[in-house]
Amino acid sequence: MTARTVTDATFEAEVLNSDKPIMVDFWAEWCGPCRAVSPILDQIAAEHGDKLDIVKLNVDENPQTAMKYQITSIPAMKVFRGGEVVKTVIGAKPKPALEFDLAEFIA
Repeated sequence: MTARTVTDATFEAEVLNSDKPIMVDFWAEWCGPCRAVSPILDQIAAEHGDKLDIVKLNVDENPQTAMKYQITSIPAMKVFRGGEVVKTVIGAKPKPALEFDLAEFIA
C-alpha cells in the first residue's frame, strides 16, 4: 500500500479534518533523500495504517501548503492530530529510527 497524495486544494479536508493522526511527507521529485525515504514510509503505512495515515505532498506543485508550514528542507514529515502539528521529523532516516520517532502514534 502506498501513501496517497494530497494537494493544496485537498490538504484541509484530508489532513486537517482527519479523525486519526496523519503524517504528511513533504517531498519533491528532484530530492534524492525523499526518494530514499518514500518506500520506508509506504512500509510503515502498510503496517500501521489502522493507527496512522501517511500522505505525500509535493512541495513544488503545492507551494501554498509548504509555505504555510515553513518547509525549508526536505524530506520533512509532520504528524497532524486534530488539525495541529504534533510532531516534526526532518531528513531521511532508516525505518527503525522513523518507527521510534512515530512510536507514540503507531504503538
